[in-house]
Amino acid sequence: MKEIKAIVPPQRLPKIRSGLRNIKGFPGMTVTKVEGCGHHVARPILGVREELTDYSPKVRIEVVCPDELVEGILQVIVEVAHTGQVGDGIVWVTTVERMVRLSEQVSVLDC
Repeated sequence: MKEIKAIVPPQRLPKIRSGLRNIKGFPGMTVTKVEGCGHHVARPILGVREELTDYSPKVRIEVVCPDELVEGILQVIVEVAHTGQVGDGIVWVTTVERMVRLSEQVSVLDC
């Protein structure tokens, strides 16, 4: 099992969701509104107000899925979210050691 996390601009979410729903066996996702700033080249800060509002709205997408779905999910996210512009976002994959599906009684899955 793997966990895929992506942080992307919110306007990309509808197309990503649509593409992911077309993947057979897609397990679903969690979406959270977040704010952040990237590694872009620093510019001079004019004041405290500007420094404290340097964040842009994003959404974080989280998916826990079987290993065989990872490449398809990554492909959808990258193809839809990539524009080549600063602020496109980031995607990463981590290994999930265990998952418990709470809707099923006593279903502990070792991954």
